[in-house]
Amino acid sequence: MRDDVEPVRVAILDKEYVIACPPDEKEGLLSSAYTLDRRMREVRDNGRVQGADRIAVMAALNLTHELLQARESQRETARLVEERIRDMEQRISKTLPDV
Repeated sequence: MRDDVEPVRVAILDKEYVIACPPDEKEGLLSSAYTLDRRMREVRDNGRVQGADRIAVMAALNLTHELLQARESQRETARLVEERIRDMEQRISKTLPDV
């Protein structure tokens, strides 16, 4: 194991995994594992999907879909902010004399 990583134990759907992780990323890893575990339990508890591999795929698809929606929303927000800034720049240039 590299010197800059440490073993971190996480539990996902009642199974324990040991993952090599840099110390500064441990909190993010634990948070990610908790989120995945919670989502996999939701999928399992809905009763429509059987088998850990299928549950994992469905949870991954749900999380990926949410991630892509969030990215699209972020891009749209950035586009609106840029548009607003351009509008403000145009108003300022019309209002203020050339310096």
